[in-house]
Order: sequence, then structure tokens, then C-alpha cells
Amino acid sequence: MTWFHDRRRSIIAITTILLIITAMITPLPLTTSAPQSHNIEMNARTFAFEPSTLTVHKGDTVTIHLESLDAQHGLFIDGYNVDMHAEPGKSAQATFVADKDGKFKFRCSVTCGALHPFMIGELTVAPDFPFGRAVLATLISSFGTIGFFWRKE
Repeated sequence: MTWFHDRRRSIIAITTILLIITAMITPLPLTTSAPQSHNIEMNARTFAFEPSTLTVHKGDTVTIHLESLDAQHGLFIDGYNVDMHAEPGKSAQATFVADKDGKFKFRCSVTCGALHPFMIGELTVAPDFPFGRAVLATLISSFGTIGFFWRKE
């Protein structure tokens, strides 16, 4: 009976490890949508961007139209070569391809007052597959652990 349990545990452990490796290296998404174009109207006012969060998909072409409502403001996106400036009554525009997955902070690049450092927002280039892969690997390892330690009486 000991041999059976050792063999069973070995099979469960090896299967679990192989499933986790498969989940980590399988290219996702299995089907992809065609890249789209996004025209985003963004307003900058004292210490805030509207909207303050942007979500696009990897490969999308993004055009941001920045309009300043009160003073000179700028928009700099970490991780991308985007830095534009807008004055009241004069808008600025920048176009880029969202070619990197993840979350990127954007901030005002023109000193606009005492709370200038807090004038930030976030660009999310979806999908964020590392999180999904981690969840899948955790589920697989949980079921593998239960199977490994499960004993029939």
C-alpha cells in the first residue's frame, strides 16, 4: 500500500508541476482582437486630469487631445515617448502605439502650483496576463496540494 501512495503522490506532483509550467508559458491570448484607434479628449485643470484613468489594449493607436482649462499644463506618460504641453485656449495632441503591457503613470510635466506633484493619472494597457497566469498557477497548485495530501481511509 505504501508503494501505491508513493506512486500516486509522485504522479500528482509531476502533473501539477507540468500544468503550472504550461500555464506560465502558453501564449495568451489564444485569440487576439485587431488593434483599434482611440481618440481621447483629456482636460487638465489645477492638480487634476479628466479622465484620470485610461484603458486601452496592446497594439492600439492612441491619440490624446490635451486641453488646459486654467493654466499651462503638460502631460508626460512614463514608459512612452509622450510629453506635450497645453496653454489655456490652445490644445496639444500626441499619438502613440500602446505597445507595452502594464500600468503606466502619467503626470503633469509643467510646474503648475503647490500640489503639482499630485497631478497624476494612470494608463492601463490591457490585458495584464501576468496576474491571470499567477491566479491560474495558484489554483493548479492548490488542487495539486489537496490531491497530494488527500488520504482515503
